[in-house]
Amino acid sequence: MTEFDTPPPLERGDRIAVVAPASNGAKRFPHVYELGLERLREVFDLEPVEYPTATKSADYLAGHPAERARDVMDAFEDPEIGGVISTKGGNDQIRILEHLDSDVLRENPTRFYGYSDNTQLALSLWNLGIVSYYGPSVIVELGMDGQLFEHTIEYVERAFFDDSFGALEPAPEFTDEPGDWADPDSLETPRETEPNPGWRWAGGRDAVEGRLWGGCLEILDQRYLAGRDLPDPTDLDGAILAIETSEELPAHTWVAGVLRAFGERGLLERFDGVLVGRPAARSHLEATPSDQREQYRTNQREAISRVFDRYNPNAPIVFDVDFGHTYPTTPIPIGGRVEIDPKAETIRFD
Repeated sequence: MTEFDTPPPLERGDRIAVVAPASNGAKRFPHVYELGLERLREVFDLEPVEYPTATKSADYLAGHPAERARDVMDAFEDPEIGGVISTKGGNDQIRILEHLDSDVLRENPTRFYGYSDNTQLALSLWNLGIVSYYGPSVIVELGMDGQLFEHTIEYVERAFFDDSFGALEPAPEFTDEPGDWADPDSLETPRETEPNPGWRWAGGRDAVEGRLWGGCLEILDQRYLAGRDLPDPTDLDGAILAIETSEELPAHTWVAGVLRAFGERGLLERFDGVLVGRPAARSHLEATPSDQREQYRTNQREAISRVFDRYNPNAPIVFDVDFGHTYPTTPIPIGGRVEIDPKAETIRFD
């Protein structure tokens, strides 16, 4: 069984490395990137240190996966760096895994922040027993239009500065409206939000506790298709699964198919509980009419519930948790120990 280490928290004034192990937007959308850096300084009192990949173009990063891995390792090794944050997600981080030196990461545990495609790095850290955080990223959450959500500030501060993450509460409002990054003036206008109806519960009714494993479902699918850096299945026994879907808006039938394959592989039965991030129902890739968005979310919840009814009916499932591709964001700790209590309807991390 893997022994876990939560890297030490940052302190106000610390240096935080900015890297691009996935993709990047600093070249195309410098106004969004600079706003994210400004908020690291002014909202969180951290000093961003831009590593070489942070400002490289997407085409350059695609052609140089070893350099992306090198920046991560250099940042972890640097004793002057308190944490490491990604610029944004992407869709090919799996290509950097062969270039990572596990000994460097294991011997220099450092808090890492990033979501979506950064699931790849988070799960490699999980295999090494290093807790990381599912967000924020510089360009997406910290470069948010208008003001940062108070919910984001509260939970990002916990991820940056606290020894333990504590109890979750649903955000009072949320949005999946895509940002218009091509228009610098759009950063002045907050995205439209809607009231958050709160979490939805399904599955088992007994309280469970375990270490969190998972991330973006499309990235988990890639990892298992490639068979790259997979955990020992027994290390997942008693863990809590976290899953969410991206702005690609996968159909609920695709979600069910991937989870069904995990079930046939004998994985789903190993988890004692499940946290499901609220799915984005629209994105810059696809405009979804407002009257179809809630149906999209309902279809996904029902599909996930049906799969778990077959493979692990006793696992409690919490839907619409505020992590992933809707905002505001809760940067849940991957590898952190979490308790889910369906009767009290609570989620609490150590």
